[in-house]
Amino acid sequence: MSMVTPLSIETKKDIIRRNWMLEPVDEVPFLIEIGPFHGAFKRFYESDAEELNWNVEYHRQRELVYDYGFPNIKPNMGINIVASAFGCQFTPNDEADPWVTPLIREENVEDVYKLTIPDPVHTPIYQRAWERVEYLQTHSNMPLRLVNVPSPLVTASLIWDYTSFIEATMIYPKEVHVLLEKVTEATILYIKEQLKRIRNLYTMGHEMWHIPPDLGVRISDDTAALLSPDLYREFGVRYNSMISRAFGGIVVHSCGDVQHVVAPMMETEGLRGLDFTIPQTPNWEAIRDAAAGKTALCLRHYYWDHGKDAKVDLVEYTKRIVDFFGRKGLFIQTGTPTVEEAVTLGQALHRLLEN
Repeated sequence: MSMVTPLSIETKKDIIRRNWMLEPVDEVPFLIEIGPFHGAFKRFYESDAEELNWNVEYHRQRELVYDYGFPNIKPNMGINIVASAFGCQFTPNDEADPWVTPLIREENVEDVYKLTIPDPVHTPIYQRAWERVEYLQTHSNMPLRLVNVPSPLVTASLIWDYTSFIEATMIYPKEVHVLLEKVTEATILYIKEQLKRIRNLYTMGHEMWHIPPDLGVRISDDTAALLSPDLYREFGVRYNSMISRAFGGIVVHSCGDVQHVVAPMMETEGLRGLDFTIPQTPNWEAIRDAAAGKTALCLRHYYWDHGKDAKVDLVEYTKRIVDFFGRKGLFIQTGTPTVEEAVTLGQALHRLLEN
């Protein structure tokens, strides 16, 4: 079977933009990533050269994969970066993004009033991020994603002990709002500083989908799945909307079971899209009824999202997604263990997803 001719980068960008805008496209855009999760592990966190080498090799492997990605670098500093800018100690490790020690617990709730907005230029962890950005764009001509962009809720749940924070949304709502107001302001300043420094921008987010700068910014809002609809409206939608206003739009990502918060997510000002790990939400109807065809939907199912021992046909699973949610504004993000499987999957998804 002959290989499909790859699309040019400009063609990919055009199709992706039109899909974000809910305009008709000739093929549902899809991404195929390769291998296991690549986090801000200690080896990569501490060495800009190691991180660059990983990215160069990764995109060399992807050269024969037909999809809608193109070479780029993720200047990964961990989802904890804004929390650590507020003063949370962190520990790079070999298992995940740096582990974080919270500053606030139920015993010292009043300390939220003492927190100050971190300087986006001179705060040490930001300085380290700017060093990484400069190294990567000096030593490579690949465009950069943004450094990790957590939602205000995610950062707040790292600054404030996670379980205590979820409880505090009901017990100490005033203090939670004080914290979220500070975190939101800090997040906006942090993103704006990145945009001053990154000379060749791949996307307005830290993950693989290309988001043009004029469409807004993508945030990771994984805490959302743990809140009730009303709590998410109060503590999620409100502050995400502030970020959206600052950048002309927003794409909201959440892992976990989002069936109870997808409707309030749709109330976010300037919403451009929702980005979900779809195997983690069993009630697809909730997502379809609230969002399908009304905003872009980025639905992810990496091979490892299905469970360690799951035997899932990624093409068939993708077909189920398309049949259920429809094609309008749909993005598919999947992944395979090996390069060979990714090449084969790209050809199969092209046959499935072209009109």
